[in-house]
Amino acid sequence: MPLIIFAIFVIIPVLEIAVFIQAGSIFGIGFTLMGIVLTAIIGAVLVRQQGFAVINEARRQMDRQKLPIKQVMDGAFIVVAGLLLVTPGFLTDSLGFLFLIPPARRIIGGWIINWFRNNAELNVHTRQYHDATFHSTRSPKSGDNTIIDIEAIEIKEDIGPENDNSPWNSDQTKDR
Repeated sequence: MPLIIFAIFVIIPVLEIAVFIQAGSIFGIGFTLMGIVLTAIIGAVLVRQQGFAVINEARRQMDRQKLPIKQVMDGAFIVVAGLLLVTPGFLTDSLGFLFLIPPARRIIGGWIINWFRNNAELNVHTRQYHDATFHSTRSPKSGDNTIIDIEAIEIKEDIGPENDNSPWNSDQTKDR
């Protein structure tokens, strides 16, 4: 993790400065600055278009009672692309534009999912309570000791508007 932070705050800015110097010597300072502004504007327009398209597709998936998993991943890539595109620099812009290409997102997303499958550990614990059941499994992954704690509760009581003890049976809901 310290290496990633070092890369983000030191290595990438130094590389961007080097690219600015090279671009300025080849194209001149005016065209270099215009290129930085132009890539930010084009990137913002593309991020907006793709963002709305992904949101609309996610809504369609939810209307069909399906989880919009692909759209959530696309949305995350588009947000990161937007951040990279508004950050001044040609290297960050290149990576941001790469994240706006759907096939590239699928490939990179597949790599990320495989990394999590190979490196993440899932722990779910089981406990028996009055009318609730908790289930537990533990993934056999080794190495990293990161723990993600998940609890699922299944309530077996019949709670609803017809039950006088129900929290749904208030004066506000009776008026409807």
